[in-house]
Amino acid sequence: WKDRKRPIFGLPLSFTKYILTEEKLIINIGFLAKTEEEIRLYRMTDFSVNQGLFQRLFRVGNIKISSSDNMQGEFTIRDIKKPYEVKEMLSDMVEKEREKKGIKSP
Repeated sequence: WKDRKRPIFGLPLSFTKYILTEEKLIINIGFLAKTEEEIRLYRMTDFSVNQGLFQRLFRVGNIKISSSDNMQGEFTIRDIKKPYEVKEMLSDMVEKEREKKGIKSP
C-alpha cells in the first residue's frame, strides 16, 4: 500500500508519502529537506480512525496509531484515502508480523 497525504479536497497536493511494506511503515516527509521515519509493524498496538465533515465529503481520513516505539510513541497517518480499509489492512499485517516474530499482543 502506498498513498500521499491529501490535505486539500482529497487531492495528493503534499510532499508526505506513506509506504507500507510487510515489516514496516515508512513515512517520507518533505521535498527539498527530506525526513524519513520508519516504524516496525510489530511495535504498533492500537489504531483508531478520525474523519471530520470535510474529510468525509472528500473520502479521506486520519489513522491514529499507538506504538511501543520510543521515538514515535503515538503518531497519525493524515488525510489518506479509504482510512477504514487501510486501518483493517494495517491491523491484520501487524497481527501477522507479531505471530511471525512470536510476540504476544499486549
